[in-house]
Parts: sequence; C-alpha cells; structure tokens
Amino acid sequence: MDAIDLKILTALQADSSISIAELADRVGLSQTPCWKRIQRLETTGVIEKRVALVVPEKIGLGLTVFVSIETSDHSGEWLERFAQFVAAMPEVMEFYRMAGDVDYMLRVVVADMAAYDQFYKRLIAEIPLKNVTSRFAMQRIKSTTAFALPAPSKG
Repeated sequence: MDAIDLKILTALQADSSISIAELADRVGLSQTPCWKRIQRLETTGVIEKRVALVVPEKIGLGLTVFVSIETSDHSGEWLERFAQFVAAMPEVMEFYRMAGDVDYMLRVVVADMAAYDQFYKRLIAEIPLKNVTSRFAMQRIKSTTAFALPAPSKG
C-alpha cells in the first residue's frame, strides 16, 4: 500500500459516499486510476464494505451495554454453538473472544432497560454461562469507525 492508497482509505473512512471525481481530485489521480485502486482495495479485502452510519438514538436505540461473559466450558463444540447463537442476535454490534479474566465481550445496543432484559434472558436461556456482567454506557464520548492509518513507508 502506498501513500495514495492511504489517502484514498482516509477519505473513504470519512465519507464513503464521495464521488470518484472528488476523491480522485483529493488524492491527485485521474478518475480511472482512482477507481481501479478502490477496486483493488475491495478485491484484496482491505475495504470490506461501504455502509451508512446511523445514530442509534435517532432510531430509538438509546442504551449501549458492554457485556462481559465468563464460561466454564472452553470446548470447540461449545464455542461454535455459542458463537453462532450470539452472532445471530441483532442487538449484538460487536463480539470478541478475549484473553484475561473475561472470556467474551459484547457490545449490545437496545432501546431501553426492558429491551436489554429481554436480550439477557434469551442469552442465558440458550447457552450455559458461568458469569455475565453488564456495564451500561451513560454517555458516548467518542465513537468512530475510522482506523488511524500508518504513515506511508519510505523507500
């Protein structure tokens, strides 16, 4: 990846709806080479997809919960069943297997406490878990989907 690819990624992370003409102008290319670079970034999996970011509160989803999960079962069979079940829950925005004292971490977004209670009851009814700890976000101070990109390599 060169400096132009990094400029393209920076611009697309800020606004993926930008026109090819404007993007090409920003990064110092003509439209066709710019478009070809975007296609290559998509084909190679650097760009996974382009989406619209929605403000959750504007659509009635005002409660963000960070859920820490500990389990006594670390078998592959249990993990596969657990991962499939949790990944299919639409309230789960992010899902990680962790190192340390917590086995799994979820970011869950729901309308309110009653909706979270329904989510929690479905979660614990389906899969045996050792401990589930919920932490409720009071204020979102920073939220971004843009990665800090490395400086272009020299040479």
